[in-house]
Amino acid sequence: MLLAGAWTVAAPPARGAGLPAAEPKLLAPEEAFRFSARALDAHTLEVRFDIADGYYLYRDKLGFEADAALGTPALPEALRKHDAFFGEVLTYRGRLVVRVPVPSGVAGQSLALKAASQGCADAGVCYPPSLQQVKVALPAAGAGAGPLVEPERKKGWFN
Repeated sequence: MLLAGAWTVAAPPARGAGLPAAEPKLLAPEEAFRFSARALDAHTLEVRFDIADGYYLYRDKLGFEADAALGTPALPEALRKHDAFFGEVLTYRGRLVVRVPVPSGVAGQSLALKAASQGCADAGVCYPPSLQQVKVALPAAGAGAGPLVEPERKKGWFN
């Protein structure tokens, strides 16, 4: 199930008498919340979010979907936070690793895995919901975990 939500932007207050506040330098969402995945075996996916310092993801805004049935993701314990936008929430910082069962997985099959997420920067900016996708190959029995796969990065205007 993919989850969606609203996004908000809050500007920090001015820091001097009549002087405008310096705007924080924010990372692009795909850099702030680096998504990747791999198959541990034909029936288990490992999904990762490497969350940059000064950023956090909302637990209740995570969702996973694939072109095969998925079981209930094993989400680790989250940190409780009072959020100015959403009230009391559960969040993740640093590296988030989630195991997602693939009950009907078949060795050698490839899955298109979609991950929905939403997060914020401590600087007071919340990003819109994000949907990222990777193609993950399920390894043969006894072959070990597959390689970590990241989404293809979009090229910007100047790169």
